[in-house]
Amino acid sequence: MFKRMRRDIRAIKERDPACTSTLSALTNYPGLWAVWWHRVTHRLHKAGFVWFARRISQVVRHYTGIEIHPGATIGDGFFIDHGMGVVIGETTVIGKDVTMYQGVTLGGTGKEHGKRHPTIGDNVVIGVGATVLGNITVGDHSKIGAGAVVIQDVPPNCTVVGVPGRIVVREGERVDAIDLHHEDLPDPVVEMFRTLQRRIERLEMRLERDEGVASEAGKPPFENGNDEEGRS
Repeated sequence: MFKRMRRDIRAIKERDPACTSTLSALTNYPGLWAVWWHRVTHRLHKAGFVWFARRISQVVRHYTGIEIHPGATIGDGFFIDHGMGVVIGETTVIGKDVTMYQGVTLGGTGKEHGKRHPTIGDNVVIGVGATVLGNITVGDHSKIGAGAVVIQDVPPNCTVVGVPGRIVVREGERVDAIDLHHEDLPDPVVEMFRTLQRRIERLEMRLERDEGVASEAGKPPFENGNDEEGRS
């Protein structure tokens, strides 16, 4: 037990430069206490004390802002940074050395029974405000960008961004086991708008060139009748 606790504290000190000591980890990181209390409630839940385990988890939620269902399975080295607003559903399975930021939801998609929450592989990073829904799997060493909504399986060593989530880095690209620079992830929606903007700029340049040629020839730029005004 104490070995696991030391590993949890070491994970905070390694992944957050703001944590300068063990004392800081113990006193300033509610995510640490949420994980420790979850281990207690998880044991109670497995032993059949379902109501009691859930009640303790709600008290922990009140003090930490983090809601972890006692039925969830969480591996060692799990780090919740800041943590406020994190929700982890009952049948969620989280691997080892996973890093998660505030506002993340690992939830279900309906009232179905059985396995209805995500399975998160080892060394996964889930960015601020991301949502992962349903009985899907996020592969080892993958990254979920801030604000992404993931509703389909994610292979290992991938990066997902956007709404709905799109894979922008696939197998073959290097993905660090613990990479906290999720603010630098590419956004395919933004790239689409940039492409449209470049196309509009090229069309405007072409229009200006055509108007210049027509002016030099002493003719109106749309004398051929291609515009509505010329045809009227």
